[in-house]
Amino acid sequence: MDQTKIEDYVNQFWDDHITPTLVDYIRIPNKSPGFDPDWIESGHMATALDLAKEWAEKHKPKPSTVHVFQEDNRTPLILIDCPGEAEGNILMYGHLDKQPEMEGWRDGLGPWTPVMEGYKLYGRGGADDGYAMFAATAAVCSLKDQGIKHPRILILIEFSEESGSPDLPFYMDHCSAVIGVPDLVVCLDSGAGNYEQFWTTTSLRGLIGCTVRVDVLTEGVHSGSASGLVPSSFRVLRQLLSKLEDEKTGTILLDELTVEIPDHRVREAVDLIAAMDGETEKFPWHGSMNPSTEDPVESTLRRTWKPALSIVGMDGVPAVKDGGNVLRPYTALRLSMRIPPTLDKEIAVDAMRKALTDDPPNNASVTVEFDEPATGWNAPALEPWLDTAIREASLAYFNKPALSMGEGGTIPFMAMLGEKFPQAQFVITGILGPKSNAHGPNEFVHIPYAKKLTACIASILHKFPNK
Repeated sequence: MDQTKIEDYVNQFWDDHITPTLVDYIRIPNKSPGFDPDWIESGHMATALDLAKEWAEKHKPKPSTVHVFQEDNRTPLILIDCPGEAEGNILMYGHLDKQPEMEGWRDGLGPWTPVMEGYKLYGRGGADDGYAMFAATAAVCSLKDQGIKHPRILILIEFSEESGSPDLPFYMDHCSAVIGVPDLVVCLDSGAGNYEQFWTTTSLRGLIGCTVRVDVLTEGVHSGSASGLVPSSFRVLRQLLSKLEDEKTGTILLDELTVEIPDHRVREAVDLIAAMDGETEKFPWHGSMNPSTEDPVESTLRRTWKPALSIVGMDGVPAVKDGGNVLRPYTALRLSMRIPPTLDKEIAVDAMRKALTDDPPNNASVTVEFDEPATGWNAPALEPWLDTAIREASLAYFNKPALSMGEGGTIPFMAMLGEKFPQAQFVITGILGPKSNAHGPNEFVHIPYAKKLTACIASILHKFPNK
């Protein structure tokens, strides 16, 4: 394989066929079904699907077949089936649904307004991870361009990852004959510690999302007459949250939600901090705000292997300007609980449900509705060929060694695959580097990094051993 030709081909492919299409994709407000219950009627997902189908048919590696599945009212699935000349089965993964808009985009930027500033393409869903299907296709096409033989490669693109991938189990069974049994899984939906080398993800936390609602009255009443006698729904909820976490430290109090961190993952965190000269991911701290710990290794483990609770939404509370002297009838909170990579999701759900609903304060009415939960993922040990391929790819295209790290986010499909195909090898990577801000405002694609990562993937595909 001529590495220079691979890089030249990938760079040109990105400039001609990927970046312009990502611009069009960013304009589509294709929010995941969990954030757009009327996604069928709104039609944005159909628009995104049409864009992806048309592009895939035009640029698919020859010979390949593009399959599109959409059963009943489920979100669609795209499979680009690239036959191989060598033995083996490689599955490449990405998704085309998006997180909601989020406030805080700086002037001139917006979630559905693609803006190119220098080498960064801003807009929702480009980096997380609308680029994946296009980059995976480019990697395969770059091998075809040089006449390099490769095993069968299947590019799988779903449309409900940001909602916990509720439709994927169905499609894994429905399309099992096409999907087959992968020997290698390449996922392009993860992050990078910097933009200077190739990164792989070794673990992912799971996610338990739920809405907890506390009702204390059937209607709002004058706070002057009721406060002091009628317990505030917010105060009741605050007490329930204190059963989940220590409000002073953020430590999760449910024993069922903690695991023993493997020694090799602790050593990996130590090695990561050493390689990064003691620096951890930088966040946009406000003013003189301090992190929960100053220990860089502990901070890494808290973000990747320990449970953590976030309050990501609230109902029943008017805006500040509309807040009258009323004791409100209810408060509802949207909870996002990240759980350790090796913890079973059902154990977490049961523990949280019990804590939130057993013996509520003042016998308040408490309802809890859980989303589709997601178990985390812990990578199996790399086979020697893959470890070598990753190292060589990073040196070839970044001139720096590859690094690995745990991620605090969730990719439900990885846990599904790990359970279903325990013999598979995994390369979990992505372009979500510092300040790329997936799910938040000012998300961007770092185009030069994305190009080099695509070339690295092509190199790894090339090194897949003939069986």
